[in-house]
Amino acid sequence: MVGRLAAIMLVPSALLGCTAGPARDLPTTTPAAPTPAASAPSTAAASSEEPADPTVSPDAARTTDPGPQDGAFEITIAATGDILPHHAVNESARAYAEQGRAGAAFDYSPMLADVRDLLGAADLTLCHLETPLSADDTALTAPDVLAFNSPHEVAEALADAGVDGCDFASNHTMDRGLEGLAATEQVVRGAGMGYAGPTASQDRAGEAELYEVPVAGRDDVTVAHLAYTYTYPNDGSPTTHVPGEAPWLELASWPSIGSEGIREQARAARAAGVDVVVVSMHWGQEYQVEPTQDQTRLARELLGSPDVDAVLGTHVHVVQPCERIDGGHVLYGMGNFLSNQGHEVNPALAPGTQEGMVAVLTVRGDEGGAVTTELAYHPTRVEITPEGPSHVVRLVRPESAPETWERTTSAVDLLGGCGARALASSTLTP
Repeated sequence: MVGRLAAIMLVPSALLGCTAGPARDLPTTTPAAPTPAASAPSTAAASSEEPADPTVSPDAARTTDPGPQDGAFEITIAATGDILPHHAVNESARAYAEQGRAGAAFDYSPMLADVRDLLGAADLTLCHLETPLSADDTALTAPDVLAFNSPHEVAEALADAGVDGCDFASNHTMDRGLEGLAATEQVVRGAGMGYAGPTASQDRAGEAELYEVPVAGRDDVTVAHLAYTYTYPNDGSPTTHVPGEAPWLELASWPSIGSEGIREQARAARAAGVDVVVVSMHWGQEYQVEPTQDQTRLARELLGSPDVDAVLGTHVHVVQPCERIDGGHVLYGMGNFLSNQGHEVNPALAPGTQEGMVAVLTVRGDEGGAVTTELAYHPTRVEITPEGPSHVVRLVRPESAPETWERTTSAVDLLGGCGARALASSTLTP
């Protein structure tokens, strides 16, 4: 497992003054009018931001200004889609615990057994938490309720499976208020993982989570993870509303600070000596494979900056395409990694809601400060059975689940492809 540094304060100066249930799992936000899909970025921002830079090249190497260089490096960063433990998922975990894990109320480790080797093979593995986590397993998610709260054993299973850190920039960030937000960070850190995104602590607002990745022949590579949500009141579309009791949460709201605010936080990380900056974005229109104009615009504005190396998208519950912009990659949506959604569970949901991926970024830096990425991914599918505990995350191969493989690879390549390789084994090679 990678080492973690104390998070650094990245507050820009300008910013200081699914219905859950075992049978049917529906959208997890308040419905909103569909956001128009886009095959090209919008030049008009929803807020007072500059338009995307039309000169950004999809293939150019990005030259950063990270400070002193310790030599060339190559590392791998893995990332998962949404981890959304619906009530039915938690009931499966309860049944697994009853079958064999002495003293545990919930056991999620059988759900992650098939992906464990892949998650552990990367130099750094990140996840996206969709729901709060309870420190004492009280007031947990109930059936048919949109406000979630998941057992702390979720974090313990993720850490045991090889995950090094998670973000909690979600439309469910405030499902249990500031107390639940604080508990979630406490649980994640208590499991030995890093935590990125909104925080209940004003002192830590605007901080990036830092990871030290050992590399032979040079000092450790430092990776900064930043994460942003599109809403705190769980609206179906982006909102700038920030809870009055926690105004500092604005620093993790992309509609509030815009791409410039994110870029300023990334620049601050670079100035502090960070080698690689990864940004997680909770965005897009639920269940829509095509990225929205907001997504494509923000991706170009972020990757057009020399300070952001990769953008990882969450929220929409289906796999979305990737693009290569200025030498970096954006994955607009990584789908559902663990949930109770799926067409078999609820015919109103698209088949793709049962699917996701483990994305693998190969990040290379040269002695001159240029950073580039390559992208690979392994399709996944949640195995949901009508009887007994299930919700096992399966690595998908063309022969094991051809429809999932085809649907996932087609979605990734929807915008013409980004050079991403589909993996069919539990290693980091095709």
